Amino acid sequence: MSDSVNARQRLAESLAEAVAAALRADLAEQDRVLLIVSGGSTPLAFFEALSTSELDWDRVDVTLADERWVDESSDDSNTRLVKRHLLRERAAQARFVPLTTADATPEEGVAELEKSAAGLSWPASVVILGMGGDGHTASLFPDSPQLKDGLTTEAALLAVHAPSVPQPRISFSRHRLAQAKRHFVHLTGAEKRAVFAKALAGDDVFEAPIRAFMDAPLSLYWAP
Repeated sequence: MSDSVNARQRLAESLAEAVAAALRADLAEQDRVLLIVSGGSTPLAFFEALSTSELDWDRVDVTLADERWVDESSDDSNTRLVKRHLLRERAAQARFVPLTTADATPEEGVAELEKSAAGLSWPASVVILGMGGDGHTASLFPDSPQLKDGLTTEAALLAVHAPSVPQPRISFSRHRLAQAKRHFVHLTGAEKRAVFAKALAGDDVFEAPIRAFMDAPLSLYWAP
């Protein structure tokens, strides 16, 4: 196993320990807790490490920061990834709340999803944020016509389109994600680290939407 693979596995395990500890702390104070995760390939090892953590999973709600508007059977579905890699082992007892409906478009489905989201345990205990090479996080893309709304609306969710991605999406707003008690940014690779460092040094959230979370309690978990 290469050094970078080892480092990423250690990172995944360290992040899983931190998230599990945070959830345990909140479960000691409240009946249910909310964990918001991001999709893509980066968090898969983290999901699998977290799935074996010992805590009261039947009192944990899990949802996504954003989702592609595709069927769960699609390889592009983040719901599919979460069910395969996180909702297993001990974590199989968690309650998962998806971010898609049977509607043809996210614009049609957003009202139903807002109702589902309203029943979750806000503020979220933990949000895991990823970041793209363009500085986007969740589905808040620099080239999206909905970016300003995503950064300013007090609504929980919004439909998103962007020229840089092939599918329409649904995303939690900056306002709702920023309310979380803890934010963990999970990144791998030198390129992502450089993008994050550049974002830290600037202040234009429209250029790099990850900047919109720099004033929140934020912990960076990164490996080469």
